[in-house]
Amino acid sequence: MVVCAYTERRWESLLRALDSLRSQRRLPDQCVVVIDHNEQLLRRARFSLPNDIEVVASEEPQGLSGARNTGVKAATGDVVAFLDDDAEADPGWLEALLGQYEHPWVVGAGGQALPVWPEKRPSWFPPEFDWVIGCSYVGLPETVAPVRNPIGAAMSFRRSVFAQIGLFDTGMGRVGVLQLGCEDDETEFAIRVRRGIEGAELMHVPDAVVRHHVEPERVRIGYFVRRCFSEGISGASLARRAGTGPALSSERHYVLSTLPKGLLDGLRDSFRGDAGGFARAGMILAGLSVTIAGYLLGLGSYRASPDRTA
Repeated sequence: MVVCAYTERRWESLLRALDSLRSQRRLPDQCVVVIDHNEQLLRRARFSLPNDIEVVASEEPQGLSGARNTGVKAATGDVVAFLDDDAEADPGWLEALLGQYEHPWVVGAGGQALPVWPEKRPSWFPPEFDWVIGCSYVGLPETVAPVRNPIGAAMSFRRSVFAQIGLFDTGMGRVGVLQLGCEDDETEFAIRVRRGIEGAELMHVPDAVVRHHVEPERVRIGYFVRRCFSEGISGASLARRAGTGPALSSERHYVLSTLPKGLLDGLRDSFRGDAGGFARAGMILAGLSVTIAGYLLGLGSYRASPDRTA
């Protein structure tokens, strides 16, 4: 198990995440907490956490990708699983993920991340956009099925995969002259896995559930818009690295199938007396528009970047 942390503001959340790992029906063989370039948090973790939890400092560039890479290097088990420091795993989470590795072609498996809202779900927030808050969203498979990439808050991979194709890409946080607000390293990594390992499958396991806490500042329209814009720029970064085919395959289905259905559902709900239905439909249109704008800007920034390589 690898849990990455970067701020003392989430200390209590980190403790809850670690407690949830102690409550697993299938206990992890090893638990590594990676502190991402925060000396005060590193000292606190080393002093306060139990001795059976390994606390290490990230040895790569600051960011989630580098912290995850440090955790992979410290891992000794056959499977490396990742849990966000603001998430709690249901007791059967790890057991459900590990069950997929009985199939030799499965090289990665991820679970379902359900949002835990500060109060209640905002009526304007469409469930098709729960990826904005790092959670599973409408459009993912409802049964165990192959997916392009797992949800980062609740994913796992065979450790041998990292030896075969390398670690997470720490350059995913930047496109040309633009700095991203998200890294999407699991998406780029998953695309590399499929390219580098013939017949490899990454599985979505809905019964492997984690509860992902949503911070109050993320329950705002401004954050929603910024995150969609960053996701568009990140999509441009993926397209540059992997090509538009594999990079945007899931997005095409999402835009052409999931979002139109969500739009109609929102309008239908409004006519049935749900005051938030129109708002959700409007946010679907807004989120899609802003994401496309970020993608186009990301492509333009890359083309204009002086350090672009052929």
